[in-house]
Amino acid sequence: MTTHTERKHVPHTPEQMFDLVADIEAYPVFIPWCTGMRLRSDDVSDGRGRRVADMMVRFKVFRERFTTQVDVRKPERAIDVAYIDGPFRYLTNRWRFEEEADGSCTVDFYIDFKFKNPLLQAAISQVFDEAIHKLVTAFVTRANALYPENLSPKGAIGAG
Repeated sequence: MTTHTERKHVPHTPEQMFDLVADIEAYPVFIPWCTGMRLRSDDVSDGRGRRVADMMVRFKVFRERFTTQVDVRKPERAIDVAYIDGPFRYLTNRWRFEEEADGSCTVDFYIDFKFKNPLLQAAISQVFDEAIHKLVTAFVTRANALYPENLSPKGAIGAG
């Protein structure tokens, strides 16, 4: 079992962070080990619904494809990911986006998974903290690139 919970304050709005995480088709652009994404179905409208997608990943000598169900609920600022098929015994992932008084956001991230392959589980267990740090950093870096107006003191959220 590999579990991680993290809360991170970012200078972006909850809506911006929600949109970034919900845009799963863009993951190969900025997530280091994501080599491809194929959308199987998309039943999302008005920020609410379900997407099913295959993600292709490469980690060291391992190449895997797995399928997840991504439930998005923009009004609640929540994204839940459930495992369907692939190399895991199980996978659960949750994102929550809490608005702060200044309009910025605290991102609440949770992931819990276990691989079927003990060699892959052992490999990821050795670098798990580093991998999660890279994942979180990738999302923050992408947000900073997409929403640079929130970074400067003059254009910062809540700045007068």
